[in-house]
Amino acid sequence: MVLRVEGFLLLIEGLFMLTTLPATYLYRGLYAFSMPFSALITLLTGFILLIATRKHRNDKTSQRDGVYIVCISWLIISFFGAMPYLLSKSVPNFTDGFFEALSGFTTTGATILTNIESVPKDILLWRSMTQWIGGLAIIVFTIAILPFLSMSGMQLFVAEINGINYDKLHPRVMHTVKRIWGLYLFFTLLETFLLYLGDMDLFDALCHSLTTISSGGFSTRTASIGAYSNYSQVVVTVFMVLSGCNFSLLLLSLSWRSFAILKNQEFRSFLFYTLFLGVGIGLVLLFTCHLSFGSAFRQSFFSVISTFTTTGFFVSDYTQWPAFLGIILFLLMFIGACSGSTSGGIKIFRHLIFLNNSFLELKRIIHPNAVLPVKINGKSISTSGVYKNITFIVIYFLVFIVGAIILLATGIDFNTAIGASVATLSNVGTGIGNVGPGGSYVLFPLGTKWVLMLLMLLGRVELFSLITLFSRSFWRN
Repeated sequence: MVLRVEGFLLLIEGLFMLTTLPATYLYRGLYAFSMPFSALITLLTGFILLIATRKHRNDKTSQRDGVYIVCISWLIISFFGAMPYLLSKSVPNFTDGFFEALSGFTTTGATILTNIESVPKDILLWRSMTQWIGGLAIIVFTIAILPFLSMSGMQLFVAEINGINYDKLHPRVMHTVKRIWGLYLFFTLLETFLLYLGDMDLFDALCHSLTTISSGGFSTRTASIGAYSNYSQVVVTVFMVLSGCNFSLLLLSLSWRSFAILKNQEFRSFLFYTLFLGVGIGLVLLFTCHLSFGSAFRQSFFSVISTFTTTGFFVSDYTQWPAFLGIILFLLMFIGACSGSTSGGIKIFRHLIFLNNSFLELKRIIHPNAVLPVKINGKSISTSGVYKNITFIVIYFLVFIVGAIILLATGIDFNTAIGASVATLSNVGTGIGNVGPGGSYVLFPLGTKWVLMLLMLLGRVELFSLITLFSRSFWRN
């Protein structure tokens, strides 16, 4: 059954590769065969797997199979997704090609490319498309798969955090997923149109729309969004906010016109911290960096939202700002935006649970016999749910620390080590040090890149899902 699912995914990936062929035809390069050949190999492999497993089409999938499929799928599609980079000579070796592909599908946005403008157009389109596919996949993963597997507290998120009853959206979950896919596609097309009205051509507008709504951050320019006009920067900022919202709540609000998302505590926290930090950092830039009023607040809000949603776009080098502002943005990389969004990071709802439980623990010391449940959106969270999400946060920071130590052990400087560790684990891509705005991961040793790829995977598949694969009991039972 596992091979059958992988075959189906490869067919889908091959079809997406075919959609880049117009760009191959319009912008013919030296290695124009790379995309068609990659699509052919991917489609052929997927077709062979489906034919070979046709007798298993009715097999039931166990919970263990589900976890295995979810984790291994990212590796399989990234393996085939790396072929266009290798065949077009855009990367020097397989590790770099796999790194770029996995960074795309996990919507991390960490790149080994240094001169992006020199890369063939069809490869840049595929690069952006990998993030669009990955962003949509993580929404489906969160809404349709994780609750079924009861993984990493996501069932708690569906049932308790947002109080969503799938019946309100549609009688069946998969129909809900289809409607969310429609919303995802609509936002992509709308942003493409708005960017095209500005200073981007159709190709750049499409590529940036694909990587904005997916919280990916890949750009067709080395200078990222900073290479475009203020209008384009504002448009991208708005759609980064949308990408950081819970897509289930967005759909519910649009379908029922109930503005359910405004009643959600996680979304309100997202808006509050965005506005608070955007205004605060803007004022500091205005008075200490002597920027104009418009430039200060535009750069401030763009950087805060890009970091908060783990998109990774940039319009200026925030590492040149006052040091404490860099620390604020660094801490934002751990948070991530709303659950059910395309962003990475820990997610706001886990921080809310942690903070609420911390305040209640102080009250329990004073009133040891009081019953003080943790509540989010007016709903009580079970004790096991609280422990599970706090454990997630603790393990998340431990993984970050271990990742940083490994990078330091390879001779990487401190700022770059902690910046690369959090940037890959939280799927931000752009960090601090040598991997700050405009930086590249190309100079990292090959072995270190595989460590960073593991961090990307751990951050994208909700951490616990991948960790369970290394458990003996998982394979014994």
